Amino acid sequence: MSVRRVKPSLYISVDIEADGPIPGPYSLLSLGAAVAGRQDADGFTAADPARQTFYRELRPISEEFVPEALAVSGLDRKLLAEKGLEPSLALAQFTRWVREVSGDAQPVMCGYPASYDWTFLYWYLIRFTGESPFGHSGCLDMKTLYATKAGLPLRAVGKRTMPSHLLSKRPHTHHALDDAVEQVELFANLMVWPGPGAPR
Repeated sequence: MSVRRVKPSLYISVDIEADGPIPGPYSLLSLGAAVAGRQDADGFTAADPARQTFYRELRPISEEFVPEALAVSGLDRKLLAEKGLEPSLALAQFTRWVREVSGDAQPVMCGYPASYDWTFLYWYLIRFTGESPFGHSGCLDMKTLYATKAGLPLRAVGKRTMPSHLLSKRPHTHHALDDAVEQVELFANLMVWPGPGAPR
């Protein structure tokens, strides 16, 4: 009986900044990503969070925006309308980068929480490139990962509820690349964490 070889996973931390709650009416303004690590049959190997990274700022696709959402990122919409990359170019560049860093592994987007970032990322990939290097479901939510390992209800989970040794020492700046890199450290810690009660 032959043993089916399972392809490794290459985890990529992604963070986006946007000017509203959903893509289409509102715009993805910046995209940051950092290789978080690789998992194969031998286990998980963390990556240097600053070694393989990607960052682009994009031109808005509509006139609509939520001032409070825009204020979080500190990005200038008028400047991005003039100097931001066309979404089709930015997402094509991102797709090439994902494929280059993934090599023989299957890329998996990871985020905290993944739901918001994945919604914008996947919509933009399909809308402007016609495909996603992650497929339609290649995402992992760090919040869910922690809740499962900690044995907690998902809605009870937040960074404030996590043990401090799991959290990154890097600041959360709401700059997409800074936050993607910060998330790499959280993800690597979560992947090797045996759960509460286990010796550290």
